[in-house]
Amino acid sequence: MMNKFKNLQDELENVALDLNEKMDVLLPEVAKCGEAKVLEAMRYSTLSPGKKMRPFLVATTASLFGVGREISLQAASAIEFIHVYSLIHDDLPAMDDDDMRRGQPACHIKFGEAAAILAGDGLLTLAFDILADESTHPSPNVRCELIQAAAKASGVSGMVGGQMMDLNAQHDKLTIDEIIHLQRMKTGALFRLSCEAGAILGKSGQKQRIALRGYANAIGLAFQITDDLLDAEGSERETGKPVRQDKSKGKATLVSALGVDRARNQAKMLIQQAQTHLESFDKRADILRELANYIIERKR
Repeated sequence: MMNKFKNLQDELENVALDLNEKMDVLLPEVAKCGEAKVLEAMRYSTLSPGKKMRPFLVATTASLFGVGREISLQAASAIEFIHVYSLIHDDLPAMDDDDMRRGQPACHIKFGEAAAILAGDGLLTLAFDILADESTHPSPNVRCELIQAAAKASGVSGMVGGQMMDLNAQHDKLTIDEIIHLQRMKTGALFRLSCEAGAILGKSGQKQRIALRGYANAIGLAFQITDDLLDAEGSERETGKPVRQDKSKGKATLVSALGVDRARNQAKMLIQQAQTHLESFDKRADILRELANYIIERKR
């Protein structure tokens, strides 16, 4: 897979490097002060190794409309802060109760639960501070669109609602349609936001936004199915986090509902759908097509 996706992996790494530089600047410095611990926790979780797939989607979709990387990186950083906030809180004992994240101790294991909660809160609020700043985009209309899209994706109609459904599903059996709805909220919302943010920055037309939204919906669900397959079949060494967790916690997943083979076929079908949504962008979207294939073939 390394050779097959070499160009994509090079580009993912380039965006991740540029993003880390930008986030390092945007994150408050750790100083000898009362809030030092929470600042250190924010940096620890955000600057840790990771796929940075959502920022990559922001940068790549923005480039479809002639938006330069330096401009898109600021919005991408804000979205990554929202993503990391959700990971920190998801790992807490009251939520998914995971001790490892991205191959290292989870934030609450390293800094304690109180600091982890505050670190997540700090990252979420910092994200909106960044999106509201004139340096993100000179147009106040664009900034307001970004803020509204981010609020919907991270709130009760997005990640928060999806996480609540996920917790409830440990006690209540969900139908396949309900599982899909859960995953479109918990995981898919930030994929949609990432693609939409690129379109918002580029002031794209409605038709193009709908196409990118359809692409994001498909890859977001395929991404979650692949994550669940890795949990069922992978190793902690490969994934960087504990495996066999979904079954032991009674998680509602399409793997548990459909079985491994049918779930894998569903993911492949979603990738085909995703690529269909990109037809109007011609060869300019080839890297997004490659990303769609990579999503279901990755090992972590």
